[in-house]
Amino acid sequence: MAYRTSPDPENTRMPSGIPHIIGNEAAERFSFYGMRAILVVFMTKYLWLMNGEPGTAMGRAEANEYAHLFMMAVYFTPLLGGFISDRYFGKYRTIVALSLVYCAGHAALAFMGIRGEAAFWLVAGLALISLGSGGIKPCVSAHVGDQFGKSNSNLLTTVFNWFYFSINFGAFASTLLTPWLLEWYGPHLAFGIPGVLMALATLVFWAGRKRFIHVPPAGPGFLKELRSREGLVAVGKLGSLFLFVSVFWALFDQHGTSWVFQAQDMDRHFLGIDWLESQIGAINPILILTFVPLFTLLIYPQLGKVIKLTPLRKIGAGLFLTVASFAIVSIVQEWIDSGERPNIIWQLLAFTVLTASEVLVSIVTLEFAYTQAPRALKSMIMALYLLAVSFGNFIAAQVNHTIQIDSPATTAVASNEGQPLPADHSGFDAKSGTVDDLRFEENGTITSAASPSLTQAATTIKELTLANKGSFPTNEVGQKAVANLTDPWGNPLRYQLRNSLTARISSDGPDQTEKTPWDLGILLTLPTPEPEESESWTDALHPEVTWLNERKAALGISEPSTDANDTDPITLEHFAGGQVKLEGASYFWFFTWLMLATAIFFVPFAIFYKPRTYLQE
Repeated sequence: MAYRTSPDPENTRMPSGIPHIIGNEAAERFSFYGMRAILVVFMTKYLWLMNGEPGTAMGRAEANEYAHLFMMAVYFTPLLGGFISDRYFGKYRTIVALSLVYCAGHAALAFMGIRGEAAFWLVAGLALISLGSGGIKPCVSAHVGDQFGKSNSNLLTTVFNWFYFSINFGAFASTLLTPWLLEWYGPHLAFGIPGVLMALATLVFWAGRKRFIHVPPAGPGFLKELRSREGLVAVGKLGSLFLFVSVFWALFDQHGTSWVFQAQDMDRHFLGIDWLESQIGAINPILILTFVPLFTLLIYPQLGKVIKLTPLRKIGAGLFLTVASFAIVSIVQEWIDSGERPNIIWQLLAFTVLTASEVLVSIVTLEFAYTQAPRALKSMIMALYLLAVSFGNFIAAQVNHTIQIDSPATTAVASNEGQPLPADHSGFDAKSGTVDDLRFEENGTITSAASPSLTQAATTIKELTLANKGSFPTNEVGQKAVANLTDPWGNPLRYQLRNSLTARISSDGPDQTEKTPWDLGILLTLPTPEPEESESWTDALHPEVTWLNERKAALGISEPSTDANDTDPITLEHFAGGQVKLEGASYFWFFTWLMLATAIFFVPFAIFYKPRTYLQE
């Protein structure tokens, strides 16, 4: 079938295909942000329960790593989508084809655990979604612009405002709804409903095919300008700018990973509602819709009377604001590390500052890069900007990968080719029958020569906790209580609070070095306090028991008692290695200082940068 390839020069009204694009974008953003909102929570709390037999729960750092690798892929694949669109298929056919790939990815996530290994379907689903979501990213907004000619180009601003609103509305709605679905109805429905929305989005878009302007692919014409001196200089200058911006994205995208885990350790009762940890991010799209007009209509004009607001100065200010937002969460984490349970309002404050930095860095960089790109390279530069987001997530993923400490149990499984663990492990010296041998019990417990002293220390801490009305002792009190206990190698045991519900007693192990795979210890965990019972209009919308508790009961996994009269509510978990090198507040302060260094180095870069503007004729 032949489609129109150029706009009607006489049309002064809104193009008839625009509602199909706006509807498609709202549903697509709902599906993406909903899936992303619950990803790290699913990997740490649900994934290990998805097969017929319980597995091993994923740690926070590992979940952070995988989530950032996924986001890295999402923002890398626009290069592929833009290339096949401009070179071969055109925007419409590229969007439809990759949307079907997108739907297949959601289907893989929705059917996890029903058949086959759940982890395999998780990886397959995320790979397909990264290809589909990233691949259509550079095509959709350009497809909007293709619908307009000179006679109705004055309506472009209105359309892009609605386009931007649909993105944020979809993100807001899904960030509230999808975590609630996961909590009460489980991952099949939580991942399935976003998948249904994506299928509807594809159908809505396909239904507008006869109303769209189908601009044919441009072919390889841009390569000549890319190889020119002017093109190389522009790409080099903007590429340098994007390196600074990539560090911003390394921090910003953690609001969906490390900030979610921080929210788990906070009091989330706010405005009379007990929020789920992954619902807090819903504040971001609301703030964006508020801040964009606020900055445009009020802040920029007022500051412009005092100082010349160039794009690079706005970006620099945004980088320093990012430092402030992470400084807030770093301080909050210090409170958590000391055993406090601060209210979620402190993280909402950090979100407010982070969103302001997003307006100054993300939106301004996108606009500035477009004006600095030569005419034939504007799509190429937009793809490079998305690569900056990808590289930022790569930085975050690599940090989380580097800080993870292997466990001898994990190593033993790998060397045993996935077969059940042998009863004994020869330990650090690789010699059986020595003091550093480990034993893997059938119930999953790891015992060693250090176990008696560790157990004695745990008993002491439990007694102090029960005497302290169910609160773990402070680091100073706890360390003093176990000071007279040593491990088999003569080193004192360590006591450390991790949050209000978790404490750790550890030995440096046979290598006598802290933070290595040979650390031995016990994690002490208090049951999560039940929220105060209160009637809510949502009570009739969900079952009495959460999906997670129902699944654990079906697998025969007992939950810690939450009875206030229970004389021993603390659970113990023995470990060998498997911790992280950079934890608690130290993790957040690392990224705070990284961002501060980036912002400081950006100042001379901005001073010496010589802009050159290219606008379409």
